[in-house]
Amino acid sequence: MKRIHFTAEDIARTRLGPTIGVAAETLDSFKLLKGQDTRRAFDPWRASLTHRLDDRVAPLAALVPVRGPVVDMSGLAGDSTSIDEAVENLLAAPRALLRAELGHIAFDRAHLPWARLLVEGDRETRLQLAGALRACHGVTVAPYWQRVRTHLAATRSGYARTLSEGGVERLLAALSGPMLNWRPPVLEMSNPGDGDIHLDGRGIVITPTMFSSSRAELLMAPLDPGRAPVLAVPAAGDAETLRALWEADADGAPSLGDLLGRTRAEALEATADGCSTLELARRLNVSAAAASYHAKVLRNARLITTRREGKAVLHAATSLGIALLESHVRHD
Repeated sequence: MKRIHFTAEDIARTRLGPTIGVAAETLDSFKLLKGQDTRRAFDPWRASLTHRLDDRVAPLAALVPVRGPVVDMSGLAGDSTSIDEAVENLLAAPRALLRAELGHIAFDRAHLPWARLLVEGDRETRLQLAGALRACHGVTVAPYWQRVRTHLAATRSGYARTLSEGGVERLLAALSGPMLNWRPPVLEMSNPGDGDIHLDGRGIVITPTMFSSSRAELLMAPLDPGRAPVLAVPAAGDAETLRALWEADADGAPSLGDLLGRTRAEALEATADGCSTLELARRLNVSAAAASYHAKVLRNARLITTRREGKAVLHAATSLGIALLESHVRHD
């Protein structure tokens, strides 16, 4: 068991995160598919992937050793929702970061030669890992990513409501269960290891995840000890909702694109976990001016909110927008 110690300052600095990133979700999906996780809600997803992964994903096996921790891919590739950006981050990661994130991994003997090259930053080895991530992502995550992001945004919205109504301690109490147990001022986390983590005023970022194990995980930045750790919590939900994430589109059912128009539907989905105008333009592959116009239409419909933060203009889906997205996760 791990024990996370909070001070009053940590409580004040606790916040919510949108996602651990598509690269981390992709590695988690590989681990979930290859492991012994028996959660029935993932059965349709597993069934849809039978014999679809090929040898290109083989390098990922090295990152999921039989014993000990697996690699924190969000630490190497960031929390971007774009696989292209995540791969760019991975390829650009400094050697010091690779050594810090990978040096403690108990790689299986069969993978040691390859893993040593990766730890030392070998370019060809990195490219092999990047190719494996892309190949796995295209099969296990990409077909479901928009629905997954919507579900994560709805889960985060639920966290936010609890936070606004009862504060951080109410949220920590609400998260208590088999994975976590809030005994003020300590959050106990079910974990094979044992230890105490003192936040020391950094706070913590509570972030829902989709494909992670059935346990919560604490993700820390080894080269930035002042950064708030991320508490990655498997997204809760009833079995019907979770299984609906993996279903094919119903024939003849109106899509969100039919309702809003394809581009604005994509814009609403992009704002589910928050984004700037420039990020929105990049995701939609349109100009910043066009992205700003689509955001204005969604804002006028009360589906998103917009605020200025420094020089950036940030957009986020409202509870109405999240409800609309979630309804299409359930009924697509």
